[in-house]
Amino acid sequence: MFKINFLNDLFVNFFQAINRSILNIIPNNNVSYGLSIIVLTIIIRMILLPLNVKQIKSSLMMSKVGPEVKKLQTKYKSDPQKLQQETMKLYKEKGVNPLGGCLPLLIQYPILIALYYVFSTLAINGIGFLWIHDLSKSATMSDWTSWILPVISGATTYFSGMLMSSTAVDKAQAKQTSTMNIVMSIVLFYMSLRFNAALVLYWVTGNIVQILQTTLVMKMVANKINNEENENKIAAESSVTIDNKDIVKNKRNKKRNSDKINNN
Repeated sequence: MFKINFLNDLFVNFFQAINRSILNIIPNNNVSYGLSIIVLTIIIRMILLPLNVKQIKSSLMMSKVGPEVKKLQTKYKSDPQKLQQETMKLYKEKGVNPLGGCLPLLIQYPILIALYYVFSTLAINGIGFLWIHDLSKSATMSDWTSWILPVISGATTYFSGMLMSSTAVDKAQAKQTSTMNIVMSIVLFYMSLRFNAALVLYWVTGNIVQILQTTLVMKMVANKINNEENENKIAAESSVTIDNKDIVKNKRNKKRNSDKINNN
C-alpha cells in the first residue's frame, strides 16, 4: 500500500508542477490541464523508451529465429523436453530473450492505476480541453462529442498493436495476434467510455507517441540487426577463406617436402 500511495503522490506532485509551469506561460486552465496531461504522457513514454527498444528488438529477433524454431519443433515433435532444451539453446546462441517484451507492458499498469488516482483526485471539474467539455467526466449518450476520444482510443490502440504484430513469425501467429489486437481495441474503447476524459487523453497521447516511437525504433533496430548479421557473415566468409588458404599452403608445403625427399 505504501508503494502505491508513494507512486500516486509522486504523479500528483509531478503533474501539478507541470501544470504550474504551463500556467505561467498560458494562464488558462482549459488549456493548461490538457497540455499538462500531454506533456506528462510524453515524459513517461520517453522514460520507458529504453524498455520499448528492448521489447521491439526482442520481437524482431524472435521473428528472425522463427524459421529455426519451426525446424526444431518438427525435428523434436515427439520429445517435448529435448525441444525445450534445443529451443532455449538456440535463443541463447542468438541472444534472444523470449520474455523481453513483457516488462514494458507490466510497468504500464501501475502507472495507469496511479494516473487514474491522479485524475480522480485533482480538482478538474468543469475544466475542458479542445472539444472536450469536462476532463473529469466520461462519455455520455447526450453528448456525441464525448465519444470522439474513446473512438480515437480504440483506433490508436489497434494501430499501435498492428505495428507490433508485423513481427509475427508465421501466418498462424499473425492471425492470432491480429485477432487479439482487435479484441484489445474493442475492450479499450469500452473502457474509455467509462473512464474520465483526462485518463483517456493520457491513453490516446501515449498510443500516438508509441506509434511514432515504434515506427522509428523498428527501422533503427532492424537496420542494426541486419548490419550485425552482415558483419558476422563477412567474418565467417573471411574465416573460411583464411582456412582455405591455409589448406592450400599446407598442401604446397607437403608437395615441396615430398619433392625434396624424392630428389634425395
